[in-house]
Amino acid sequence: MNDYRPIIWKGNKLYLLDQRHLPQQETFVEVNDLPGCALAIKDMVVRGAPCIGFTAIYGMALWVKGQTDLTLEKCRKACDEMIAARPTAVNLSYEVNRCFDMMKESLSKKEPRESLYDNLVAFGDQQILESHAKNTSMAKIGFEELKKKVGDKKWNLMTHCNTGFLACGSLGTALGVISYANSKGKVEHVYADETRPYMQGTRLTAFELSKEKIPYSIVVEGAASYLLSHGKVDAIFVGADRIAANGDTANKVGTATLAIVAKHYKIPFYVVAPVSSFDTSIPDGKHIEIEMRAHSEITEFRGHRVAPEGAVTVNPSFDVTDHQFITGIICEKGLIDPAHAGELVKVVRS
Repeated sequence: MNDYRPIIWKGNKLYLLDQRHLPQQETFVEVNDLPGCALAIKDMVVRGAPCIGFTAIYGMALWVKGQTDLTLEKCRKACDEMIAARPTAVNLSYEVNRCFDMMKESLSKKEPRESLYDNLVAFGDQQILESHAKNTSMAKIGFEELKKKVGDKKWNLMTHCNTGFLACGSLGTALGVISYANSKGKVEHVYADETRPYMQGTRLTAFELSKEKIPYSIVVEGAASYLLSHGKVDAIFVGADRIAANGDTANKVGTATLAIVAKHYKIPFYVVAPVSSFDTSIPDGKHIEIEMRAHSEITEFRGHRVAPEGAVTVNPSFDVTDHQFITGIICEKGLIDPAHAGELVKVVRS
């Protein structure tokens, strides 16, 4: 397993591996306050639902450290500012609201500000450790499912966007299953979608696979039908930024298309995400807010214009995969069949 860390808390400061410049440059950005954390999340210095959540926790600790007079109203306003950085990923609001609960309890007990700060930092450290344990559990569940579904052989697997240690802080979610399978000598080859327009597959997943010495090929998203129709893929694993109560799943744009093609060619399609990515307060994917991003992500590449002057774009960062196209949702509590209404909510609440 890889111990590469994209988030480092050291000397009361937060250091984030700047994922915008990978794989050419491995540089860290120092973050000292809440606006800096929110901007790092918004500008995708840090990305991936789990790492966004961890960054936000440390960001709230930094905010508390900089305050002289804490009130519940100020705490709520600061939390809402952080949540607004990226609205689709539920981990962000989930972790920030847990921080708010800690703030509320601390204020009710009239604890010193320094105590709240220390507790928030400890909370961030704890979540990263717990995440590794949860992701290891999911990887084992996915591994056993593959043996049952595909057979006990070497597998050709496919993934979309980036769900490895860069997105999760340590072992990944969807890519964690692949990493674990590789450690058991069961991976023949991995196909990584390039993931337009931000190129997370080309820049980040390929970087991770290279670090772990897993055989891989980068493919354009339009190549999925070719690969699946020619029997080159045994199963597909993707992550999730938000999962509705019925199993509809928001993930990086292009995921829904891949799921539909997989269904057509009868290729197992799995979503791998911790319970913190589940939002059972919404009934289905139609209630998930989709983040729209800048025109320049499509009209330019690394600062160079590739589209005509004046060109406009439609640039959703996510799409929603209907639960009917998902073979199974893997979380730390087990494997969920999204076809069974109500099963997901029961698992989350258990």
